Amino acid sequence: MRAVESSPDENQNAHGAEIESLAAFDAAVAAGSLAGRRVQSVDLTDRGAALLATDASGAVFLGCPMEPGPEEKIRADGALVFPPVPGLPFDPYRGLLYSPDALYDGLARGGYEATPDALAYRWFQRTRSDGDAFASMLRALHDDAVSDALEEVLAGRRVAGVMGGHATARGSTAYAAAARLGRTLARSGLTVATGGGPGAMEAANLGAYAAPHPDAMLDKACELLGEVPSFTPSVTDWALAAFAVRERWPDGGRSVSIPTWFYGHEPPNPFAGHIAKYFTNALREDGLLARSSAGVIFLPGASGTVQEIFDSATPNYYGSRGEPVPMVLVGRDHWTRELPAWPLLEALAAGRPMESRIALVDTVEEAPATLARLSEV
Repeated sequence: MRAVESSPDENQNAHGAEIESLAAFDAAVAAGSLAGRRVQSVDLTDRGAALLATDASGAVFLGCPMEPGPEEKIRADGALVFPPVPGLPFDPYRGLLYSPDALYDGLARGGYEATPDALAYRWFQRTRSDGDAFASMLRALHDDAVSDALEEVLAGRRVAGVMGGHATARGSTAYAAAARLGRTLARSGLTVATGGGPGAMEAANLGAYAAPHPDAMLDKACELLGEVPSFTPSVTDWALAAFAVRERWPDGGRSVSIPTWFYGHEPPNPFAGHIAKYFTNALREDGLLARSSAGVIFLPGASGTVQEIFDSATPNYYGSRGEPVPMVLVGRDHWTRELPAWPLLEALAAGRPMESRIALVDTVEEAPATLARLSEV
């Protein structure tokens, strides 16, 4: 498979100061100036003549390879140059979100362990606790760049978060239901966002991917994926099954996933068109919930999903993000008996604006209409 990134046309910054592709760089040069621009992770090795001929005063170049002569010239212009960092399995200055092909590049040739995703996880495992300030800085730079790219992708979109457990197996009734949920939300005009892992998260991204296709496609895709129900024992087989579905039914709908290398043993699912992968889990959790502007649906899950329920409830309780966003918990028995989060959520909401924005439903099929109803309150 070929490593590709999100299209610049789909990932534009609002203010126009950032240059994140060669096409955007060439357009700025054609307009006559790079002054004040931020050029982010663009290979300028073949653009030496343009750099020598164009004013770059006040510009900032973040991780852009270039020849020594042009670099000396733009520094003389007054530009700041942050050079690429050699030897890393990731780009700390990246200007775009990841695509599945980018994270899984090399999967078919060398298996999952050879992919950029696995290499980044191993780097994180080596550096996360060694106290190296340089490694900490690189992680922070990367995560800030991902947040910036995520803002650009989601600007103006109504985002519905879907949370749920990673243990939901492909081929199960729960997996198929979560996939239909993602499809319904996407077809209603919402951008589906998940935590990006396997299980219910993958199912929701798969459903959004299936949204432009006939209904029968999703049923068949779930059947095929069920032949490799889990990422254990082989992430390679699990991911290859997903890419086979994508190849059989190309041009799927776009959704967003926000996984983390903190839980790197859980691979990112390949059905989200835009993947915002973080090193810092706290940034990932808060960013996912904060950007779910149309509300959040919580499918049955365990500790991680419980945490997400109350991470979402806290700003609703205090009003720290303005009007409370809808929260729909799916599975009455699960959330009242097995893991009784609903009674506590209901008690917290009593007498507050968020009270009219929470709901508990029995089935996944009820969730989209309930979410829409809560949004109108």
